Amino acid sequence: MEFNLTNLVRPNVLAMKAYSSARDEYSGHEGVFLDANENPFPSAVNRYPDPYQRDLKEELAQVKRVQTNQIIVGNGSDEILDLLFRAFCVPGKDKVVTIKPTYGMYDVLAQTNDVQLIEVPLDPDFNLDGEAILASAQGAKMILLCSPNNPTGNLLNRNVILDIFTKFNGLVVIDEAYIDFSNGKTFLQELNNFPNLFVSQTLSKAYGMAGIRVGLGFGNVDVIDILNKLKPPYNVNELSQKFALARLRDVKQVAEEVLQILLERSRVLAMLQENKHVERIYRTDANFILFKVANSDDLYQHFARNQVVVRNRTKQFNCENCLRVSIGTHEENERFIEVLNEYNNS
Repeated sequence: MEFNLTNLVRPNVLAMKAYSSARDEYSGHEGVFLDANENPFPSAVNRYPDPYQRDLKEELAQVKRVQTNQIIVGNGSDEILDLLFRAFCVPGKDKVVTIKPTYGMYDVLAQTNDVQLIEVPLDPDFNLDGEAILASAQGAKMILLCSPNNPTGNLLNRNVILDIFTKFNGLVVIDEAYIDFSNGKTFLQELNNFPNLFVSQTLSKAYGMAGIRVGLGFGNVDVIDILNKLKPPYNVNELSQKFALARLRDVKQVAEEVLQILLERSRVLAMLQENKHVERIYRTDANFILFKVANSDDLYQHFARNQVVVRNRTKQFNCENCLRVSIGTHEENERFIEVLNEYNNS
């Protein structure tokens, strides 16, 4: 199905011109800078940062094997997702389709932007129904799919998603916050095959940089240009850019940490399988595990009393009496299992 960006973008956004900051008009590193009303006294942060994060994008292009003009960097991936809503969805008129259960910020962003959010249920094993997605997406601007999904942890079926690309003429957003913990392929390699594909990633998970709030968006050049119109001029601060750049260059350390998390995930899974309180463990391709117990509220309080903090997901669709535990260090995981073994629900 043909993807027509002009028909998809809000008319006012299509017509607008991006704000031109001082660093847009002069991007050199040398000179007497009297253009941006900054404090002139030298420090590490007295000057505005690069508004387009050029050095960071150069590194990302190499690491992710994409082109620099296919990248947008945000103050967390939530900012990038919000830009997508603002660019493509007319408040009070348009709709977006996602799955349930899934990442709760999709609903928050839809409400914030006054956009109808249609949630298509995953089956009891958390598998994706492509036909139901497409049927619900008639007239929608976007489809949002988190894969690996949060809170379920599983990858969504790749072939089903590829079929959605070809049959939907809106934007298909794949949220890959947890892709580095999966054996599945990223959809980044499909960017040049599907103009309606947009991939969201983050440095908060596998790269261990949650505190600097750096989100990544990847799409076709025209979509990135539209988002650059809307983003704040200096949305990623200087310190975050420097920390992110250094971390991206330390690929060996990142790979070692991901491997340790995966080894610990296997160990925690094995221990959960042997625990009498655990009724079901759901398939995971992420750095967390969703598991079902008899009474998640009671068990959650038991963990909290012992200063072990997990997430109680019982109120989410098809997650009744489910807890979600992140994979920590060896010592943290040992404490989690120890407290679980001490639980007595009799």
